[in-house]
Amino acid sequence: MERVPILKIGDILLVSIQLDMSDQTAVQLQEDLAERIVATGCHGVIIDITALDIVDSFVGRMLSTIASISKVLDAETVVVGMRPAVAITLVELGLSLNGIRTALNVERGMELIAAARADELDDQFEDDDPDVETARP
Repeated sequence: MERVPILKIGDILLVSIQLDMSDQTAVQLQEDLAERIVATGCHGVIIDITALDIVDSFVGRMLSTIASISKVLDAETVVVGMRPAVAITLVELGLSLNGIRTALNVERGMELIAAARADELDDQFEDDDPDVETARP
């Protein structure tokens, strides 16, 4: 069975889907990714689907499930590299990918994760000391 590679880049795990996803491959990816999030303590997951020409309801559900698992493990998920035809297909299938942020490319996906992490840290700081006001630009 082929495995989807999971690369660590700083505080982010990059998953590049380069093959057709079978049920077994998808389940293995979910397990592998969950283990890597816990092992590395990463707070972001980028799923690159640039190589996917066709997305069906199975792949849409798999992406949603991965995002839910990641969120439970304190990691934000961003799907990048979605082609216009894939976006149209997802909408036609009624799959809105709730809870998943999207970006055009990996660089923008990394920026989204960094911004979400910064907002989360700001919120934690404010919750820790309500008497301290933080300067905002």
